[in-house]
Amino acid sequence: MTDTTTPLGTMAARGPSVLWNDSSDPKELAESISYGAVGATCNPVIALAAIRADLPRWSARIKELAVEMPEASESEIGWKVVEEVSLEAAKLLEPAFEKYQGINGRLSMQTDPRLMRSAKKLADQAAYFSSLAKNIIVKIPATKTGTEAIEDATYRGVSINVTVSFTVAQAVATGEAIERGLKRREAEGLDISTMGPVVTIMVGRTDDAMKAAYAKDKLVFDPGYLEWAGVAVFKKAYAEFEARGLRSRLLSAAFRNSMHWSEFVGGNVVISPPFGWQKRIQASELMGEDRMHLAVDQTIIDTMYAQMPDFRKAYDVDGMAPEEFESFSATRKTLRQFLGADEELDQIVRDILIPA
Repeated sequence: MTDTTTPLGTMAARGPSVLWNDSSDPKELAESISYGAVGATCNPVIALAAIRADLPRWSARIKELAVEMPEASESEIGWKVVEEVSLEAAKLLEPAFEKYQGINGRLSMQTDPRLMRSAKKLADQAAYFSSLAKNIIVKIPATKTGTEAIEDATYRGVSINVTVSFTVAQAVATGEAIERGLKRREAEGLDISTMGPVVTIMVGRTDDAMKAAYAKDKLVFDPGYLEWAGVAVFKKAYAEFEARGLRSRLLSAAFRNSMHWSEFVGGNVVISPPFGWQKRIQASELMGEDRMHLAVDQTIIDTMYAQMPDFRKAYDVDGMAPEEFESFSATRKTLRQFLGADEELDQIVRDILIPA
């Protein structure tokens, strides 16, 4: 990267850092592409927002699907709508997919969180989603079961976007699972040249978890330090990926402040702000300087590390074993949110098909 003062809008056109849009709403995605976005994401919460934003259209489609799928459950009809929302967004990204030969230009579809207890069901659904369009990347959560599914799905040729991930331990474990899947394909002479796996760290939710612990434990150090928790975790994970030669890119998501973009510019990473944050940054005079390899102030890290067990779990490579991933506070909270969005989608379908 030679230009170190380039704004967000042209980030995708320079150096290794690229912009993805943390929304599959077609209007938002089209504008984000105009800023330089070369990827996008969907999950139960995002899909629910997109459906609600254009409810007359999707209500009509749900009624049509009920006729086309007369034996389908509310959940099956709802997930069919999620597929259609996702594929509409994927179409917008096809030019970037061709330009980047599969490394970018992908739309993330998330596996059903209700399948999280079965690695096989997660991997099977990932393979199905991957078959829907050439530029689909599939989200699987960073739990012990999810890690098993990630390796299996990667071996089957699915490009994976690890989700529900907040810690260095989760990022490294899932990055290594992807690596094992890639190596198994290579050993059998199977192509990996257009696969584009990423490992998300939901940095803002890491911050949220530390703020909750700070309040619960009645700590009194500078609360501004907590804004750096996710940044510190992301940078530590990035160094681990480089040291271990892991080929997946890290992805920064769940923004809470502008540092969740600005501190990662210059790295071989994906930066995926919600559309609202993109507009805020785009309208600002904040410039994107290369900061990925600049260390977080050691005093900030040492203070949180000494006083916060949850930060040690998040920051250390061996802070948690895979069996512990699902019990981490941010994991529990996020999985429950995604499961809740599934239930809300079921309710929307029910209200349309059986009005009160």
